[in-house]
Amino acid sequence: MCSSRLVHRRSGTMSSLSVPKPACLNKPFVAPHRFMFGPGPSNVPPRILEAGANPIIGHMHPEMFEIMSDIKSGIQYAFQTQNNLTFAVSGTGHTAMECALFNALEPGDGVLVAVNGIWGERAADMAERIGAKVNTISAPPGGCFTNDEIKKALSKHRPALMFLAHGESSTGVLHALDGIGDLCHQYGCLLLVDCVASMGGAPLYMDKQGIDILYTGSQKVLNAPPGSAPISFSPRACQKAFNRRTKPVSFFLDLAWLANYWGCDDKPARTYHHTGPVSAFYSLREALRMLAEEGLEESWERHRTVAEYFHSGLEDMGLKLFVKDKSSRLPTVTTILAPPGYDWKEITSFIMKTHNVEVSGGLGPSAGLVLRVGLMGCNSSRASVDMVLSAFRDALQHCHKSKV
Repeated sequence: MCSSRLVHRRSGTMSSLSVPKPACLNKPFVAPHRFMFGPGPSNVPPRILEAGANPIIGHMHPEMFEIMSDIKSGIQYAFQTQNNLTFAVSGTGHTAMECALFNALEPGDGVLVAVNGIWGERAADMAERIGAKVNTISAPPGGCFTNDEIKKALSKHRPALMFLAHGESSTGVLHALDGIGDLCHQYGCLLLVDCVASMGGAPLYMDKQGIDILYTGSQKVLNAPPGSAPISFSPRACQKAFNRRTKPVSFFLDLAWLANYWGCDDKPARTYHHTGPVSAFYSLREALRMLAEEGLEESWERHRTVAEYFHSGLEDMGLKLFVKDKSSRLPTVTTILAPPGYDWKEITSFIMKTHNVEVSGGLGPSAGLVLRVGLMGCNSSRASVDMVLSAFRDALQHCHKSKV
């Protein structure tokens, strides 16, 4: 009977399907090659692409556990931490942000969020959703906070956790971290830092700077495909997370389960929690390997010198940088004031169409104010800068400029 029905379906006389085969899937997709000079994702080097194309193995195979151990060691190097609870969340940077907040906070806990761009806004939103009592300190786009301002806010609100973006990619700000961890600990507060846009591109010392939770993404300086997010928890953060009164709101991001899956809880066996993104872990391992080959300090220096070269070239063209304080400029993502009289959308579209280069407009509080150029990882080079500067010159010459 079953074989008879199959015959009828193959002959086209009978089918139980109401949705036909999509015509769009009759041919393969071929991705165009573009120069990814926006705020992320960045271009992926051939080595990392090849690593990701390795054959799939089981997410609970011993070889996979070895890869995960290598990833943990690579993250510890990149973060400059000896924290045992160090791993990669299966997801993008937003997933790591939620992992940090969902495990460190319970309903009713106080959180202080430093808002000087979209990532502070997002952190406050996430914390509110889980019932935390959110207080914010705010700086205008392109601005930073002094340690005195942070100390006053900590003294006033007495939060359980403070959030700060080290690299605020929406505004192009690199925030100083020295002394903030100590201030937080004086007030019994954990320090959570977002380094998605800065890790590998600017000096960062998790342990020395007293950071309790630190996370990044795979698709920025590391040049891996999006989909894995390194994160680390200090012993102080673990004490808070593992002595909760309530379960974390997300099973997928429950730190107790993730610690076991990554072999960070000293238990003799690992229990199935979720199917990790095997290919993404291959890629992340290779990306961390490439960072270690170059050397962390060498990577920091390369991003600094390339950014300074880029900034000089922009200013020589008459363009103005959005962040006035040179020491607060993020080396990986540069924000440029939108040229007066031009439509920024026309500029970005022209550069993409004519030069096959992606640059971006602003995001969140910087929307409509700036153009953003990301030169991260393998894209951080003088050759990339020259390409972007040439594209901008061409755009300013050919795009419409209002006389008003």
